[in-house]
Amino acid sequence: MMTAEKRSSTATLSRPCVLIIAVAGVERFAFKGVASNMVTYLTDVVKMSTSAAAMSVSAWAGVTSMLPLVSAILADSYWDRYSTITISSLLYVTGLIGLTSWSLLHKWMPRSSLFLPLYLISIGQGGYNPSLQAFGADQLDIGDEDDDQSGCSTPEEKGRVKSAFFQWWYFGICCGSLLGNSTMSYVQDTVGWGIGFAIPSAAMAVSIAAFFCCTPLYKQQISQPRSVHGTSFLDSIFRAIKSLLASVSAGKIRLSPRHDGEEGDNENSFSELELQEKPLKVAELTNPKDSLNEATTKPSVAKIILRLLPIWTVLLMFAVIFQQPMTFFTKQGALMDHQVGGGVFVIPPAMLQSTITVSIILLMPLYDRMIIPLIGVITGHSKGITVLQRIGVGMVLSIVAMAIAALVESRRRCLVAGQMNIAWLLPQYVLLGVSDVFTVVGMQEFFYTEVPSAMRTIGIGLYLSVFGVGSLVGAMLISAIEVATAARGAGESHGWFSDDPQVARLDNYYWFLALLSSVSFVVFTQLCKYYN
Repeated sequence: MMTAEKRSSTATLSRPCVLIIAVAGVERFAFKGVASNMVTYLTDVVKMSTSAAAMSVSAWAGVTSMLPLVSAILADSYWDRYSTITISSLLYVTGLIGLTSWSLLHKWMPRSSLFLPLYLISIGQGGYNPSLQAFGADQLDIGDEDDDQSGCSTPEEKGRVKSAFFQWWYFGICCGSLLGNSTMSYVQDTVGWGIGFAIPSAAMAVSIAAFFCCTPLYKQQISQPRSVHGTSFLDSIFRAIKSLLASVSAGKIRLSPRHDGEEGDNENSFSELELQEKPLKVAELTNPKDSLNEATTKPSVAKIILRLLPIWTVLLMFAVIFQQPMTFFTKQGALMDHQVGGGVFVIPPAMLQSTITVSIILLMPLYDRMIIPLIGVITGHSKGITVLQRIGVGMVLSIVAMAIAALVESRRRCLVAGQMNIAWLLPQYVLLGVSDVFTVVGMQEFFYTEVPSAMRTIGIGLYLSVFGVGSLVGAMLISAIEVATAARGAGESHGWFSDDPQVARLDNYYWFLALLSSVSFVVFTQLCKYYN
């Protein structure tokens, strides 16, 4: 037993994995150092209204998180992960340098030109993040599903190593986010925006250089597919929709067995959604007819995505809530007293986002050592709870966080501006951090393990795209609510999102999000019955 545990630990913490996790942490430092205080930058420097700034940030964050799905399909279909990391990292750094330059020259720059470097960052991150995470998971010494020549001898060991990788990955990016949220928002508010954007740019450039310098250590995936098999993408979509409708009408949506060596599923369940082991690679068949038959009988990228679409869809409201700390939570804090400790410390509103990552960092090590064993005693499950149950727990906690945010905002509106201390926002931030430990890590593992090994980048892209589309949904909700409440507001031009803090009704908005998220959770619990 000790040997197995030691071997599992060694595989998880191998030098390439540790390096890539550190590189990912620096990327989060750079991005959060820019994004966490962007609403303040747009309102104070660019002179946008609160609602316009919130919609701009939500739309930008949405596009940033949606692009990974597109780049993941390209990376797994035509390119390879290492090449994708190379190209996208250069675009990423170019966008950061462009943003720094814009902040130094903003007096002579048109407002619209600001979004050029911002969306260049989006394009770069779209290829960088999913490829880096999938490439990092490739470095684990667990082999493929049918590979017995790996460092892990049993499916249980492989599953533990895989879960540990995703937890330590999230731990690493949370450490980077913590530094970005806490230090950069302080530098930007007190020293200047130019240096506040220059530091993340330099850190990102150094981390990329370190990644490429360690290339000889990496285990390259030389067998990655290079092109999509015979049929067109649109044809595969039509076939996938037809198959999906048939499975829904039959009352079953079955996924492939988890890729950790589980062999207890019966053959009928497996064949209902048999995922192609190398679905994007052109098979080397001598008979063209055999190649055509293989292309028409094996699921394609579109088919796999569509079969995961129901769970993906109900997670969108969690992603909408996930965006609140960067937008309205920050503006909410700006209306409060920032002094703590008897006036000794002054906390910038954006710095409170670091409490989310502190909560994650403190809870993550306890999750495996305390929480899972306690839950396992109750459930009898080897991992305490299943991946989908883990996601559901986080969804519930996010709903509670929004209810608390609504109550705090209702209380703030009854007081004079600046009379309520910013520390009252801590509970909603902490609860969102705890919900992340459950839902976000669960989403990573779910979308990674429910696709074949040759499509792991697409799995990560699906997970990231939840937050992208969720951000766009959040922006559309803001726009629709602003129009609807202004029309009913008897002369008020902004309704719930008025720039006047005594007129704005963020508490109603938070209650509305809690209601929509509750509906999503109910649908999620029903969908879980149809997934293995």
